[in-house]
Amino acid sequence: MQARPDFQPLYKQVYAVLVRRIADSEWQPGDSLPSEQVLALELGVSQGTVRKALDALAAEKLVQRRQGKGTFVAEHTQEHALFRFFRIARPHPDGERVIPESGSDRVRRRTATAIERSKLSLRKGALIVEIKRTRLIDHVPAITEKIVLPLKLFPEIDHQNALPNTLYSLYQSVYGISVATAHEELSAVSATKEDAKRLTVEPGSPLLQIARVAIGIDKQKVEWRLSRCDTRNLVYVADVY
Repeated sequence: MQARPDFQPLYKQVYAVLVRRIADSEWQPGDSLPSEQVLALELGVSQGTVRKALDALAAEKLVQRRQGKGTFVAEHTQEHALFRFFRIARPHPDGERVIPESGSDRVRRRTATAIERSKLSLRKGALIVEIKRTRLIDHVPAITEKIVLPLKLFPEIDHQNALPNTLYSLYQSVYGISVATAHEELSAVSATKEDAKRLTVEPGSPLLQIARVAIGIDKQKVEWRLSRCDTRNLVYVADVY
């Protein structure tokens, strides 16, 4: 293994090497990784160490283990990304996760504000792309989104002809950026005049705000998203183990 740092456990060193290779696009989304035996020989470790590193990658949804076929770099398909990162559902007893539809989009390029720089670890004067979206549930406006992206990571994204329903598949397929994890904070807010207009509710109506920082596989912050949800007929779902 190249330049192996002197810390334990060893499988984490293998994990770090594999993550870097995926982040550097040595293996593309959907590509098959070399076998455990090949990786073990290449990195100078045991096959069991490689297996443990791959298990850790699979637990974080960075790779997919397919019995009898091998290990593949995870793809952010529309369905995969929505199921993993969109946690809005109908209340019990139904409890069904719902799939949002894209409504109107407004996209513009501008200088990052102080809070945006803080959330995305950007320098003063950094340019960002702001995307404002209205998401529909059963063809009814239910969620407003403000998405902030560092322009340096997503050049010309504001010139895309049409943005997909889930942006994470676009990040991966066009820009080589895979979202690995996300940190979310939930709070109760009151609808602003803009929220009220977009969601057809009264100003001051209670909304659920989800503030998310999306993090790439190389631990870089790639997106800050503020979602405001009309939860009269919807709930936020989190599975606790």
